[in-house]
Amino acid sequence: MPEDSEKGLGEKHPGDVHVVSEPAASNDALPIHVPEKLSRWNRTIQSIKGLEARGISRVQPHEREAPTLAAMTQMAIMWYSANITLNNLAVGFLGPLLFELGFLDSALIVVFACLVGSVGPAYMAIWGPQSGNRTMVVARYFMGYWPAKLTTVLNIIIMVGYGTISCILGGQVLSAVSGGRTSVVVGIVIIALICWAVAVFGMKPFHVYEKYQAIPLTLVLFILIGSAGPHFNPSLQSVGNTATIAANRLSFFSLQLSVPLSWAGAGSDFFVYYPENTSKRMVFAMTYAGLSISFVFVNLLGVGLASGVSANPGWDTAYHTSSGALLLAGFDGLGGFGKFCGVMVALGLCSNVVPSLYAAALDFQVLGKVWKAIPRYFWTTVAAVIYLVCAVAGRDQLFLIFQNFLALMGYWLVIFITIVFEEHMIFRRNRGFDWGAYEDKKKLPIGIAALISFLVGWVGPILGMYQVWWTGPVASQVGDAGADLGLWLGFAITAVIFPPLRFVELMRIGR
Repeated sequence: MPEDSEKGLGEKHPGDVHVVSEPAASNDALPIHVPEKLSRWNRTIQSIKGLEARGISRVQPHEREAPTLAAMTQMAIMWYSANITLNNLAVGFLGPLLFELGFLDSALIVVFACLVGSVGPAYMAIWGPQSGNRTMVVARYFMGYWPAKLTTVLNIIIMVGYGTISCILGGQVLSAVSGGRTSVVVGIVIIALICWAVAVFGMKPFHVYEKYQAIPLTLVLFILIGSAGPHFNPSLQSVGNTATIAANRLSFFSLQLSVPLSWAGAGSDFFVYYPENTSKRMVFAMTYAGLSISFVFVNLLGVGLASGVSANPGWDTAYHTSSGALLLAGFDGLGGFGKFCGVMVALGLCSNVVPSLYAAALDFQVLGKVWKAIPRYFWTTVAAVIYLVCAVAGRDQLFLIFQNFLALMGYWLVIFITIVFEEHMIFRRNRGFDWGAYEDKKKLPIGIAALISFLVGWVGPILGMYQVWWTGPVASQVGDAGADLGLWLGFAITAVIFPPLRFVELMRIGR
């Protein structure tokens, strides 16, 4: 790799993911006039050592390096580190505390739902090394140039949404550690600023941060198991009649599946610097391992903590204070060291927010040439401000955000992945992609078939979703109150209608 392509990124070390800087956020002529003073400021900022200037422009094959074994392992480490966090642990709370499921029911659902949900982002991750393009740029080859903007907006929402949830949880823990002397709002601001500071610099500090964050956070979680484990209630039973329990199992399974699935919209963003000939099986395996192990681990821990609430008055009081307070209650008996561990878990949330913030900033650039011309660091700042404001505004409604937001985001991702997979396996199996044509509308699919399938696919979630604000007519037929069937109906409808529509589109239009 040429020496100047590593501008400002320091020396290379074995196992590093090497990042190529761009001199500008876009190689295109700017569609708007930029004042010279503003241009100078931009050049000054982009010249800061360690700042990744590249936006969504494709990473060319000659700009990449063959990864070492350590760099390949970093794929799994990154996903593991990003997801052994409190926001994912808190989803495990919902089995016993929201759906009133027993310990065994909740634990089994966690394992199988996380294993299934991790398949989607692992599959989407393979496109990073192959294409050198970010996930929502890759979406243009499956959805079409214009329809891909719709999925991009939805992905921005989900990335910012998870940042919001993490900031709320981090703020709750920091407030609980201080005994209320630090408000939740102040804790939210602390988490948000740390995440912004790492994400704004880009890929290399992000990968370094994830690599070294995993070790102390894992140790703290094992300490939590030792401290709180004796208070888990493995004999906790599910509440309700047979039909109600079955419906709650299905709803909790769908919710759990949606959490790892939510990374599918950013799956390839972090691997564009790997060479084109990187093994697709290896990328899939490393991503799947990192995701599934981390999600199963922390969600089981969340189920354990939630199972002890009914039998432990102290935990019950903490739970009614906040989710962060319940986590901190798990460290009871460890004194000041327990509070230190709580702070570590709160700060560990940054390893989940940083990749989502990085992906959201890139997604803004996918929305058009004017958006692309604005540097990535600016969009990182915009996304950080948005989730900071949302976190402060929604800090008292965390469980409602969990229940409604997570499932809603899972619906569109199932539809999107179904279209990508069928286009790949049915229509692109024997012909390749021109990855350099990611902005050439004449070479990309028109996207009529994909757009119709995507919109009609939403009939499934509308009929099958089970949310506070809407219960579909099909969902209401399951159990006494209903169950969430939205994911499954959305998948089924999309899988059936996309192939014939795409066949007609190819016959009539040719692309």
